[in-house]
Parts: sequence; structure tokens; C-alpha cells
Amino acid sequence: MDKKKKDTATIINSVFAALFAALISVTNFVALPAGALGVVPIVMQNMMAVLSGAVLGGITGAGAVLLFLTAGILGLPVFAGGTSGVVRLFGPTGGFLAGYFFGAFIAGLLSGRPRIGEKRNLILIIRISIAVITGNLVIYILGMTFLALWISRSNSIDFTAAIPGAVISGALPFIPGDVLKIFISVPLAITLRPIAARYINPNE
Repeated sequence: MDKKKKDTATIINSVFAALFAALISVTNFVALPAGALGVVPIVMQNMMAVLSGAVLGGITGAGAVLLFLTAGILGLPVFAGGTSGVVRLFGPTGGFLAGYFFGAFIAGLLSGRPRIGEKRNLILIIRISIAVITGNLVIYILGMTFLALWISRSNSIDFTAAIPGAVISGALPFIPGDVLKIFISVPLAITLRPIAARYINPNE
């Protein structure tokens, strides 16, 4: 790829990353408190973060989430419930925010970059399904780990003793909704990937 094409590809990837960062941000109005502690809300942003990776690939998808996180850290009200600030990264939901980035990256690696002519067959459905499920699991693992640490520090108890509370507050109430989000995300990703491929990989 010559320099002009490389520069054009970089610009296009940046535009798509910015677009998906905006999509993640605008879903911040969905933030319903849930769980025993009520500190982890039901959100749509986890679905959009993983979808970014599944549609755009690992690097561009994670880039979209990084833009979203940067906007929130700088003070724009893009986090759940219209909140913002670096302090959110160190609160009870900080692990979930970090999980958005890594979840998008892993989902994108497993999905692969979208390509023109990608066949919509059972193999693609399975690959995207595995990618989306794994991306969500990464968010859960990081989110609950950080939540357990937060509970441990807040209540001066051992980390292992805080794990059941983290699972009850940060996982169990959200599983049914996240299963539904996965069923929505997979066909949506499969539908959007060819559109993205026209611009991200026009020569492939």
C-alpha cells in the first residue's frame, strides 16, 4: 500500500472509530441501578463497545472505545447516567469501563477485520458469536474483579470474601439482559461488517 492509500485508510479508520465512539456515548442515557448494592447500572454501552470490535476489528474497535473513555475522562458526560471524570475509573464500575476497551479488542481479534465478499454462512455466525460472547466475558471478568477490590477496600474485608458480593451485584442481575444483547449484537454485526468493509478494506 502506497503512502497516499495508507494515509487515506488511516483517516477512514479514524472516522469509523469516532463514529462508534459517538454511538457508545449516546447510549449513556440507559443507566438503571441494579444489584444488591445498586452501584452497577444496567447499560447499553457494553453492547456497543463489543459491537465496535465485532464490526471494525480489534484495533479500530478498541480505538473507538479509547476515544469514548478519553472523552469521559476529559469531562464530557458520556459515561452511564451522563457522568464523567477520571474518578469513575477508580470507582465500583471502573473495571467495567476498562473491560469495554479490552472486550472490544478481543471481540475484534476473534471477528477479524471486515472484508468485502465475506460470506454470510454458519462459520461466520459461529465466529462472530464466539467473539461477542468472549468480549462480554472479558467485561464481566474485569468488572467483577475490580468491583470485588472496591468492596474489599470499602468494607475492610479480604478480597476473596468480597467476591460473592461482587458476583451478586455485578453479574447475576445483568446476565439475562446481556444474553439478549448478544442475540441482538450478532446479527447486527454481521449486517454492518460488509458496510464497514467497503470503506475500511475497499481493495481487499
